[in-house]
Amino acid sequence: MQTLKHYLAILLMIMLVSCNVSPKPIDYGNDGCHFCKMTIVDKLHAAEIVTTKGKVYKFDATECMINFMDEFDTSEIELYLSNNYTEPGELIDATKATFLISKNVPSPMGAFLSAFKEEADAKYVLSEKDGTLYTWQELLMHFND
Repeated sequence: MQTLKHYLAILLMIMLVSCNVSPKPIDYGNDGCHFCKMTIVDKLHAAEIVTTKGKVYKFDATECMINFMDEFDTSEIELYLSNNYTEPGELIDATKATFLISKNVPSPMGAFLSAFKEEADAKYVLSEKDGTLYTWQELLMHFND
């Protein structure tokens, strides 16, 4: 009986560790975009999805992440992450970010889309570069049009 409890405890620990739902660092210059297959090199525009089971999908741009959602069961997605334009390489919660589409700020796939953790930063770049600001929901509607 003691041995059975020991094995069950080990099995439970393995299950808890194997379902870690958290972002994974992007290996710039080596990781490939799950959607377009390009190598991820741009630390300003990369993105990532983490599923409820902890599987991570990496993208070279937020627009690739959004396009990937068309072919994926979004009920399985736990985290939507985009790089913060003002802190290259830092992944932020895309659902809480402010997005800027500006023809004066190129992105890897040509959507001119950048994410900002702070709305004030997005407004500042908007004042310098022109464009349009979006919330996550507004952005999704924009891409579905």
